[in-house]
Amino acid sequence: MAKAGKRIRAAREAFAGKENLSVADAVALVKANATSKFDETIEIAMNLGVDPRHADQMVRGTVNLPNGTGKSVRVAVFARGDKADEAKKAGADIVGAEDLMEIVQSGKIDFDRCIATPDMMPIVGRLGKVLGPRNLMPNPKIGTVTVDVAEAVTAAKGGQVQFKAEKAGVIHAGIGKASFDAKKLEENLLAFVDAVQKAKPSGAKGTYLKKVALSSTMGPGVSVDVASATGN
Repeated sequence: MAKAGKRIRAAREAFAGKENLSVADAVALVKANATSKFDETIEIAMNLGVDPRHADQMVRGTVNLPNGTGKSVRVAVFARGDKADEAKKAGADIVGAEDLMEIVQSGKIDFDRCIATPDMMPIVGRLGKVLGPRNLMPNPKIGTVTVDVAEAVTAAKGGQVQFKAEKAGVIHAGIGKASFDAKKLEENLLAFVDAVQKAKPSGAKGTYLKKVALSSTMGPGVSVDVASATGN
């Protein structure tokens, strides 16, 4: 515990007085202080000028990070017949229909992404109370309800990240690992911010992107200059 305390204090000292850094400086600072024994995830948080309680201000979407996330993603697919075969060939970890529904209903959710063909939605719809709170419910708006299950599985496995504004208008996501080259983390961050910018809803008023912050799993956070993050 003493070592952990010392590491945390050192990180806090390194971050003290630093704010609104350029993307490059923020990545360098966070990466240098991600010193845990495991490969920490580099995480972005964005404060948006929206109220997701209003349908016309909801922000959600997906982005294919140019350098992946460094995370192994387990994918479940609700499909039958040829579509089930396509999903398996594409690398889906779990494929099924009523049998998969029963597994999920039992509370065994051993996957990070859930995809379904449109004809499976009457079955999947029964799982809303289980999958919804975990942000796993398939949705056509983010490409997880689709007839092209192979493409959806490939995207999920290849570093596609989903994002959705929480109640306070905040979006969180992992954009890579501390072991990534700094340039790759910078590229991933810029790609993520760009995707959120493009997902600006029609009902958003005033300043849309209010704040961007970067941190590692176990480290402090630092604010990133919005102009630097948006390429302006």
